[in-house]
Amino acid sequence: MQRRLAAIIVADVVGYSRLVEKDEGRTLSTLSRLQATVLQPLITRHDGRVVKLMGDGLIAEFASIVEAVSCAITIQNAVAAQNNPSDTSSNIVFRIGINLGDVVVEGEDLLGDGVNVAARLEQLCPPGDILISGSAYEHLAGKIDATIEYAGEQQLKNLSRPIRTYHLPLSGSAFVSPKVSTLTGPAIAVLPFENMSGDPEQVYFSDGITEDIITELARFTELMVIARTSSFALRGRAVDLREIGRLLGAGYAVEGSVRRAGNRVRITVQLVETIGGTHLWADRYDRSIEDIFATQEEIAQNIVAMVAQRVIDNNELTSRRRRPEDVRAYDLFLQGNRLSDDFRPGAQERAEALFERAARTDPSFARAHTGLAYIYLNRASDSGIGVPRERDENRIKALRSAETAFSLDPSDPRVQCTLGYICLTWRDFKRAEHHLNLAKSMNSNDATILILWAWMQGALGRAERGLAGAEIAYRMNPLYPSWYNYYKSRLLFLSARYSEAALLLEQRTFDTPDREPRDMAWRAASYAHLDRIEDAERCAEVFLNAVSARWCGDRAAGPADYVNWLVDVSYLSEDRDVLRLRVGLRRAGLPA
Repeated sequence: MQRRLAAIIVADVVGYSRLVEKDEGRTLSTLSRLQATVLQPLITRHDGRVVKLMGDGLIAEFASIVEAVSCAITIQNAVAAQNNPSDTSSNIVFRIGINLGDVVVEGEDLLGDGVNVAARLEQLCPPGDILISGSAYEHLAGKIDATIEYAGEQQLKNLSRPIRTYHLPLSGSAFVSPKVSTLTGPAIAVLPFENMSGDPEQVYFSDGITEDIITELARFTELMVIARTSSFALRGRAVDLREIGRLLGAGYAVEGSVRRAGNRVRITVQLVETIGGTHLWADRYDRSIEDIFATQEEIAQNIVAMVAQRVIDNNELTSRRRRPEDVRAYDLFLQGNRLSDDFRPGAQERAEALFERAARTDPSFARAHTGLAYIYLNRASDSGIGVPRERDENRIKALRSAETAFSLDPSDPRVQCTLGYICLTWRDFKRAEHHLNLAKSMNSNDATILILWAWMQGALGRAERGLAGAEIAYRMNPLYPSWYNYYKSRLLFLSARYSEAALLLEQRTFDTPDREPRDMAWRAASYAHLDRIEDAERCAEVFLNAVSARWCGDRAAGPADYVNWLVDVSYLSEDRDVLRLRVGLRRAGLPA
């Protein structure tokens, strides 16, 4: 069988049988006109092709998920513009489901799971709207100018696994998702506090307050705290807290606002039980900006006391991370932290400058140095391909920054995590295990710590244990960022679950294979272990070309050196895991 990864659109007319019964001639002629003048031309314009044209709908294939979603939006808007607002009962209205997945090619037709998921999503979609799978959504961040709302996990017909879904509400309709099962123990989501300062530039401050409250709450093992990326994804959504609780699987939600004026700050906060919408507690804090950290601790204590029905023991306060001596350093750190995941031109440099200013302003502020550590590590990963780590200035700076942060504040679990992860990239497995284990023991509710700890387990030869940890991280962060799948794909591969690994790697490299040479190599090895040799060889060729174009090491290096570099930066400590990877690469045609 020939297979490929494709973006699939399935479109269907709402109430087709009713429309035909009411006026068969008009319905068929209108639909035929729309197919000829709207649907097919727009699909062609967006570099797609019609796979199957049916009486009441169609299936279309695209090489780009961005083009597929853009096309679907244009189709829905064009069809809506031609409808008669005074005769809504006779209008043609489409539902559209979109998926990115593996398909089986059979002549001009496409079959398989990739098509089936799109078809099932179309059936769930509100009229006039678009419903998108999680695998498709991961490739849309920053590329589509449209509102896309998380719609929960759906149990689709004839599929054993639930599918994360996202709703694009073009018609203004609301998507009602089934209730998501709650997490183990009392789960709490902290929603982004609203910036009430009247200055949009102060959003970083209200976001920073929110993030620090999440961090403080996550220290308490009595709570399951929903990760920042999940709760922040719902910013500005016009949905009540009961619906938010269902979407995130949280029994409790915290919301609030921050108003900053000069040297004063006012924080309002309330705790809501989401199932019944009951307000359990609310308070307001008017403080000098110098007291902001004590305010955050007080808020966290009150929330934990309400949710976990216990009073915080004073001894627990000693394990909290040190607060910066100078509040200006904290302010600079928040601004840099907001830019740290932004890889547009100049953003990383601005974040670096802010972290450096924070470190100069307060030399004892550890988190400024963890921020710098990741800036340097990202730079080394992107622009240091082939450079031995002991000669890579950015890798050296990353390690020094992490060690500096640790010397300043070893009680901060994120500091422990940063040092542990960077030790892993230096293949210092003993130190990596020590610090990542400490980070996890200090804060087992931090999804970021847990996913990095899980990958460390895989690197040390314990992939099954790592997968179990990763699944908890995914539950804690139901709207997890796409980079989680970077680690999960490796853990699946090392557990010999090659089909699942290949699927995640296909999703990660679908739009930009040349920019992801590491993923393309692991994808080639996964295909090879599945005896999909032609697919493996194609991925191997992309890997070689991408690494060759970006190679910064010995100019005399060739394919064998590229493979050795790949194996080295995969950070595997066990010979059996290295062998598993090399066997796959060798079967893909690489000199492994």
